[in-house]
Amino acid sequence: MNGIALLDVNVLVALFFTGHSHHEVAHDWFDEQRAHGWATSPTTENGVVRILSNRTYILDAWRPAEVVEKLRAFRRSGQHHFWAESVTLTDERVFNTSLIGGHRQVTDIYLLGVATAAGGALATFDRGISIGAVKGATKANLQVISAVPAESRSADR
Repeated sequence: MNGIALLDVNVLVALFFTGHSHHEVAHDWFDEQRAHGWATSPTTENGVVRILSNRTYILDAWRPAEVVEKLRAFRRSGQHHFWAESVTLTDERVFNTSLIGGHRQVTDIYLLGVATAAGGALATFDRGISIGAVKGATKANLQVISAVPAESRSADR
């Protein structure tokens, strides 16, 4: 494991969009993770552009070109890695597709496969990802970000 975390689309959206329910949590997590490295991929970059430019999701959504420019600036902010996605769901050496429970898991499991192939982890808020659907993946390849802000976690102790 190289310590680098591939940020899933929802994590990227939470980092960019102040109205996201996990905006603060995403920033708390990213502040700790950044030094270890973070990654994006074509799927995650295209996904964040699609979501943040969608007026049905965000009333005052940005234009796609604006989101791309924000993403470019974010990538230049340090410790970024770009993973070009060298895997496909059709590769039986990488994926056990019989363990994909439904359509909502397809992209998450695919991104877990991308992260595992790159020697890193997928960072997500999603707790329902089946690690077994990616051959060779372990718990270390999946970082589930707690939806509870850091100050709330420390106050409970």
